[in-house]
Amino acid sequence: MRKVPTGPEVDSFYHLSGIELEHRYCRGLSCFASRVQNPERWEKALKQWPPVYCLGKCYQSPSSTEEDEDPIIETHCRKPIVLAGIAQGSVRSMEDYRSSGGYEALEKALKEEPERVVHEVEVSQLRGRGGAGFPAGKKWRAVFGEVSPTKFVVANADEGDHGSYIDRFIMERAPHRLIEALALSAYAIGAGKGYIYLRKEYPKCLDSLTQALEESRSAGWLGSRVAGTDFSFDVEIVIGQGSYVCGEETSLLNSIEHRRPEVRARPPFPTAKGLFGSPTLVNNVETLSSVPWIVLHGGASYAALGFSTSRGTKAVSLNSMFRRPGLYEVEFGVPLREILEGLGGGIRTGRFKAVIIGGPLAGLVSPAEFDTPFGFDEMHGIGASIGHGGIVAFCETTNFAELLGHVFTFGATESCGKCVPCRLGSRRAEQLFWKMESGVHLLEAECDELFDIIDALHKSSLCGHGTGLAEFARSVIAKFGKELDSCCG
Repeated sequence: MRKVPTGPEVDSFYHLSGIELEHRYCRGLSCFASRVQNPERWEKALKQWPPVYCLGKCYQSPSSTEEDEDPIIETHCRKPIVLAGIAQGSVRSMEDYRSSGGYEALEKALKEEPERVVHEVEVSQLRGRGGAGFPAGKKWRAVFGEVSPTKFVVANADEGDHGSYIDRFIMERAPHRLIEALALSAYAIGAGKGYIYLRKEYPKCLDSLTQALEESRSAGWLGSRVAGTDFSFDVEIVIGQGSYVCGEETSLLNSIEHRRPEVRARPPFPTAKGLFGSPTLVNNVETLSSVPWIVLHGGASYAALGFSTSRGTKAVSLNSMFRRPGLYEVEFGVPLREILEGLGGGIRTGRFKAVIIGGPLAGLVSPAEFDTPFGFDEMHGIGASIGHGGIVAFCETTNFAELLGHVFTFGATESCGKCVPCRLGSRRAEQLFWKMESGVHLLEAECDELFDIIDALHKSSLCGHGTGLAEFARSVIAKFGKELDSCCG
């Protein structure tokens, strides 16, 4: 395990380099939404610098590093996959994981050709669970097809989307599931080294993963000649130092390489030229955690779950504005309303005004859209997303000018600064939104400027940070614009 190395040029990029996370308070979107539940804690969060934007405790927000409790964890699907055993805490150790069938998928794969594993992932129709929903099999096939003496696999464990704590509990309570998945992916594509890029805000994950890696090496599932075969593979943990943009895969790779974690222009894509210039497979924790089940039971069995272009299951995490906040695993295709009202029990006080899924850089969902089936294309069709699967609810008293100001403050703070629309535009938009929130009517020229900035963010940003800010703003304006009319126009 190592921290991201620091130095004058690199150190200045990160918010939390050299910062101890004791007595810290979160100011993420979930904590913003639920700030009325503990205004004193929210005020402490606003006064602290540098800010902490998510602690992965959205089920008890506003949250801090000082308190934690167990969330509800339930599976509501025919075949639990990523959360299997996690609610019971029965798969944390090597012994417990093995007794539940752990590493049987790796045993099976090592007796077959690597291409067979790639094929099963393709057949499964698994899509990435960390953002855009890109087909995992297509990414695996691309790295498999590259001819190179060196390849890498990377688990993106920089789960920074506010409202999301799915990866956190997988790593804390089922660390061997991730390790087995990394070994499977490495065998499939021909990699000899893997990395877990873990956010600093998840110290319990570091403890569980470190122990699991030691157990895996002792048992022969990592290291030279894995399980007595010619396949050799090991994993290193790299601890991020506080940067939301490191959740973007090319920024993450730059961070591992000890470079400033700015977004890379693409092409070339990481599948061809990734970590240290070599072909690299990057998937997030939940995506990888589906792979052992797919290999063991077959891609077709996985594809039989879900619906439309969204196959398999998805974990969702509900914030503390719900009556039953926690983690739930569902099959794709269930109506969103069933998740929000059936599983989550509805909003804690008053009525829903909106929810955001995979936020904060995603579109809002209004109550009129709650009957939409939960799927990648279906969410996209209403201007929303699946993203990580974190769901933040907003009550009817939410001020959308204030919400826009909060999100753009976050966006400006976390921008890597490489592209002009995001570096300068997000900060200027932040100023204008807070001006609106204060009750000042924007001049016509300022309104035009604001819409020009949003358009530039959408069209010209290098990565999803800038485009996500634009999508969020457009969504608020399109669905709740009448509330902003008195401030702009």
